Amino acid sequence: MKKNVAILLFDNAEVLDFAGPFEVFSVASQLKDFELFNVFTVAKDSGAISAVNGLSVNPKYNFQDCPPVDILIISGGVGSGQAMIDKEILTWVEHIHQNTLYTVSICSGSRILGTLGLLDNKKYCTHHGVYEHMAEMVPSGLPQKEKRFIQDGKIFTSGGISAGIDLSFYIVSLIYGNDTVQATADYMEYNLMQG
Repeated sequence: MKKNVAILLFDNAEVLDFAGPFEVFSVASQLKDFELFNVFTVAKDSGAISAVNGLSVNPKYNFQDCPPVDILIISGGVGSGQAMIDKEILTWVEHIHQNTLYTVSICSGSRILGTLGLLDNKKYCTHHGVYEHMAEMVPSGLPQKEKRFIQDGKIFTSGGISAGIDLSFYIVSLIYGNDTVQATADYMEYNLMQG
């Protein structure tokens, strides 16, 4: 059954944090007649998002009209510092997380999960420059600095920027197997890495 993959955007989100996973999930589905995933972006409002370094992105949905979410991907970037104190974003993520198959943070998107208490006593990865801040936010968390990504329950977290691509491939493998992953990587001319 096709899975809905929602990628959360906010101002100053890191471009590859959302574009990398978008490419992996959408290409995997494209190669199977678009039957595997419905991949879309979502933001608090429908207006254009200004990502890191000024890339303008139009989210497909806002918090009011977003379809049900099977896999939630939370972008990182310098904007995560503002997103983690935005009550509307936090409330939405907390609500969506209750019914996801997987909840995923890329890079410093871990701050949002940390703020919500979802990484308490859990293993996590984040951008190398954010571990110190995360240790203050989530003192009971178990940082995995040597890993590119980690799973703890239904929560996945990844290190900085490009690690989100590797994590996306891993999630595809869990749902649809290694053959789908290899076909996707071959199409993208991407060398797969392990967590």
